[in-house]
Amino acid sequence: MAHFAKLGTGNLIEQVVVVDNATILDGNGNEQEHLGVTFLNNLYGKRDLWKQTSYNGTIRKNFASVGYVYDEIKDAFIPPKPYN
Repeated sequence: MAHFAKLGTGNLIEQVVVVDNATILDGNGNEQEHLGVTFLNNLYGKRDLWKQTSYNGTIRKNFASVGYVYDEIKDAFIPPKPYN
């Protein structure tokens, strides 16, 4: 299963959802993130910003969770700091 994180204001993660792997495969059997994004925007009837994430950290360093922030420069999901 593929996982996608919905980005809100300030690139704060608002939601993480699961998408069937078959949904994000192109005609050659390769995963394409944009296919998952299109599927989710059609499903929810919105034009939200989604980024793919993975449990093993091979996509964007960390598995995204609600409260994490997406850093565009690092192309990574950054966990919240436990202390100031």
